Amino acid sequence: MKELLIRSASGLLLAAILLACVLISPWTYAALLLFIVTVGTFEMSRLLQMNSTTGIIIGEAFSVGSFVLATMVALEVVGSRWLLMEIVFLMVPFLYALFSVKHDAKHVFTYLFGSFTFLCLPSSLMLFMYREDLFGNLAGPGLIILVFCLLWANDIFAYLTGKLLGKHKLFPRISPGKTIEGSLGGLVFAIIAMVVFAHYAEWLPKADGIGMAAIAVVFGTLGDLSESMLKRQAGVKDSGKLIPGHGGILDRFDSVMFSVPFIFVYLLLL
Repeated sequence: MKELLIRSASGLLLAAILLACVLISPWTYAALLLFIVTVGTFEMSRLLQMNSTTGIIIGEAFSVGSFVLATMVALEVVGSRWLLMEIVFLMVPFLYALFSVKHDAKHVFTYLFGSFTFLCLPSSLMLFMYREDLFGNLAGPGLIILVFCLLWANDIFAYLTGKLLGKHKLFPRISPGKTIEGSLGGLVFAIIAMVVFAHYAEWLPKADGIGMAAIAVVFGTLGDLSESMLKRQAGVKDSGKLIPGHGGILDRFDSVMFSVPFIFVYLLLL
């Protein structure tokens, strides 16, 4: 009971901070995302057993540098052509692996490209969601908050449905606690929530919203499983201890980070 109270309290506080940062301005949200990228990259180094100080410093510089550059473009501080500079960052893993004595190439690539795809890319894409030139009347803090609400609804109702009806394991090799019934329950309730929301939100067509909800839930679940895979291989329960009752940054944001690129592309094509 005590653990549930701690988990609920820290979850509500985290949600309040997140919503405040998103609503105040893109810059406050960018600052929060920078913190998430920095801490998440450190947690990634722990999960992937990058135990050299030099490797961790290079990984942090790689993640923070690539995120800051994309942020400058997303918030229109510099022109979009500056995104081509990301090519330089993508060469860093090869250079580090070439000169690294302690780690082989596969560890370096997994760590650096993992932090780039799991943290830097999704975080910067969320900042592009503020841009009307890309998303028209969908753009703005409401879109970002909607993504989080869909994933929170999925988490809550997948847990509740799984507890009540769960019998068949979804992916026992990676996450013995997840059930097919729970996952379907999360999907159904997330879609119901989206239908209700789209009924009152004129800026989001109902059919488009249902597609967005399905993508968020499916790829959010895959993101959760992917992070569980890393933790299982590392032999740890949580990626960190920053958030009481939840674990680390990766534990709390895994589903968001994994699903955002797919949601982004879906909305961009619309």
